[in-house]
This record gives sequence, structure tokens and C-alpha cells, in this order.
Amino acid sequence: MTSTTLSSPAAGKAPALLIPALLACYLVWGSTYLAIRFALLSFPPFFQMGTRFLTAGVLLMAWVLARGHKLPSRREWVHAAVIGTLMLGGGMGLTASAEVHIGSGLIATFIAIVPMLVSAWGLLLGQRPSRLEFIGMAVGLAGVLMLVRGASFGAAPVGLACIAGATLLWSLGSVLSATRLPLANGPAGFASEMLCGGAVLMLISLALGEHREAAANWPAQPEALLAWLYLVVFGSLIAFSAYLYLLANASPAVATSYAFVNPLIAIFLGAFFAGERVTGGEWAACGVILMGVFLIFRGKSATSRRK
Repeated sequence: MTSTTLSSPAAGKAPALLIPALLACYLVWGSTYLAIRFALLSFPPFFQMGTRFLTAGVLLMAWVLARGHKLPSRREWVHAAVIGTLMLGGGMGLTASAEVHIGSGLIATFIAIVPMLVSAWGLLLGQRPSRLEFIGMAVGLAGVLMLVRGASFGAAPVGLACIAGATLLWSLGSVLSATRLPLANGPAGFASEMLCGGAVLMLISLALGEHREAAANWPAQPEALLAWLYLVVFGSLIAFSAYLYLLANASPAVATSYAFVNPLIAIFLGAFFAGERVTGGEWAACGVILMGVFLIFRGKSATSRRK
């Protein structure tokens, strides 16, 4: 998932860990979509995401306590509950559900429209996008219409509904976290979001009866268990830490540049390791969507420079 609402640019000499942090966001987040697909072999969608984020949240909060960092206030916990419900409970839970029906690479491409949705939510909340952002939103929408008319999405209306809901909820949570409902600073904020979101995911999983499916699939297949561990350690801890580092030490455009790279990596990995097929029309739609994302980023960068 991408979020263009968090920004903390830094000036001066390029920090030493800039390249490793970028590679972590590019490669790790680009590969998590394939990992989600493999984890689905034994872990149902909401159960998979709930256990993933609860585990990562506990580990990260334990690190926060061990380092003596300030814990979130009561109000920040309330914010974390709302944001965690939207971004993780809805966004990530529905993303995993969509992968039951649609290939991981195409899911990653659809998610690349999140910057466009962030701009749209911002418009509804009184943040007027620039003209270039409007153009980017229009181009991105055209790309999405091309993508959903392809064979993969056309054959899986449930998957399309899931990923559309996931992007809407994730982008709304992104906007609210930066405008109305800020989280606690640093790792404590991410840990609180993962704990709250993980709890919501487990409640949804329980309501759907996924615990029975998970029990029937236990012991988990080795590749599913390895994929789940990869999502916890690399997807939720290492990549998030790298993203925090980029937000603090790079411009917003650099920090969020993974939005261009992740879909391409996800499509390649899905085709190579899972035999996912992408048609020529779907490749063209990917290009149109990424062009829209590029125009939005250009528009945001130009607005930031004028300020």
C-alpha cells in the first residue's frame, strides 16, 4: 500500500542509510503481495493479517518500551483504533481477500492508485489539488478502467470489490492520520496502529469463522509459514522502519517513490514464482496507472516547492 500524506523532508547531505532504506521499501514491499498469496495456502485472509499485525505490533511495542520511548496518549490510542481499523482492518484484510481471486501482481498494480484516492479524499476534506494532480487523477482513473476491463478482474467481481474497498479505506485512513487523527510519533505510533488494526482483523476473522479453516489447515504448509514469517519480520517491521527513516531523512517524493516500483516487482515475482499471467492490455493499463501516479507526485512536488 502507498501513502502520500506523511511527509518529513530533510535537507543537507544524503544520509548513509538512504539507499538501503529505499531498497527495503522497493524490494520488500514489492514482494509482500506474493508472500500474502503463499501464506493464503494455510492462513485465511483476515486471520493471516490479524496474526501478522498483532505479532509485529507486540514486538515493536516491546522495543519501544525497552528503549524507554514515550507511549501513546489515550487520545492517540483512540486515533490508532480508527486508523488501524481503516488501513489494516479494512485495507490489508480486503487486500488479502482479493488475492484469493486475483493475481498478486495485478493487485499491486491496482493499489498503485492510492495516491490518486488520497488526493480525492483530500479534496473532499477541503484540500484542493493542483491542476497537475487533477490531470494525474484523471489519467490514473483511465488506467483503472482499462485494468478492471481485463480478463483477470472481469472474471473475479468479488476480488475487484475487495481491492476497491481496500484502496478506498487505506487512502481514507492515510488522509485522516495526517489531518484529523494523528498517531503518536515514531515507532510507538506504528505499533499502536498495528495492535489496534490486528485486533480488529481478528474480530472480523472470528465473525467469518476463519479460525475453523485455520485449525483445519494446521500444521501450516512450510511455504505458507515461511511467507507469514516474512510478512511479520520484513513486511511489517523492517520495511516500516525503513519507511520511517526515509520520511525523516528524505524528501516526500523520494520516500514515496516505491509506488512506482512495487507493482513492477510484484508482477515479475507473481509471473516467475506463481505462474500468474498478465495480458498485453493489462500491461498497458499498468503503464497508464503509473503515469497517473507520476503526474500526481509531480503536482505535489511543485506545490511543496512553491510553499
